[in-house]
Amino acid sequence: MRSFAETPGTAGLSAAAVRRFRRHLYHFYATQARSLPWRNTADPYRILVSEIMLQQTQVERVALKYEPFLAAFPDLPTLAQAPLRDILARWQGLGYNRRALALQGIARRCVAEFAGQMPAAVETLRTLPGIGPATAGALAAFAFGQPVVFIETNIRRVFLHCFCAGRTGVRDQELLPLVAQTLDRQRPRPWYYALMDYGAWLKGATANPNRRSAHYQRQGAFADSDRQIRGLILQMLLRTPALTETELIRIIGKSPERTRRLIGQLCREGFLAQVGGRLALAGETATGKE
Repeated sequence: MRSFAETPGTAGLSAAAVRRFRRHLYHFYATQARSLPWRNTADPYRILVSEIMLQQTQVERVALKYEPFLAAFPDLPTLAQAPLRDILARWQGLGYNRRALALQGIARRCVAEFAGQMPAAVETLRTLPGIGPATAGALAAFAFGQPVVFIETNIRRVFLHCFCAGRTGVRDQELLPLVAQTLDRQRPRPWYYALMDYGAWLKGATANPNRRSAHYQRQGAFADSDRQIRGLILQMLLRTPALTETELIRIIGKSPERTRRLIGQLCREGFLAQVGGRLALAGETATGKE
């Protein structure tokens, strides 16, 4: 294992340690960089789509959906005006449908408040639907070349592996100063790509360092989860324009109480609406037309 940790108690990293760490990461990136379609653009919208898709979803699955989604919704105004049905249909296979709804919410905010452009300031980005500190930082770095400090799962894995060997319960507050000290502020975009690629490689090359993070949570089983049933409800309404609650409960085949609860959630979140005694995707009539 390659460790770059210095003597415990040292205030910050030495310039030599930073140089060694950067040299190691850039060498890895030069020889093993992943070829990903969203890295071939500086368009903030296209980078936004990739970052929202990549939240909690494997890169390989995103790579299959990315270009078809952009072909259907090539810019923020198009996405803002699109029927929810079309967006969810293109999103199928990525999971976590809230992200698709949030992405359209971002598009609508940008059209209404920012003349159809993505805002560049991290503080403003964090006010948009579905964008937290990690996504805001990634957008600022990749779309706007800003040397912002942020941490996400692959970056966390690198710093745990390289600087916290043998330690458990490590909090992000301890890692962020290391992220800041080692950041290549002249080239934040390739630097963060290098960190992410090295972190992705580490996951398969060693025992996952993220298990030693204080923030680590094992993902729950998908089968028979609320998330799976919510997805089934949306799939049924993508296939059939409108269904009664009774019909949906029968088709889903789970307990009526549980299905009603999840239908209520989807209505409150803006996915579904009651139309003439039937349930339909938001914005649709009982015939599926907007």
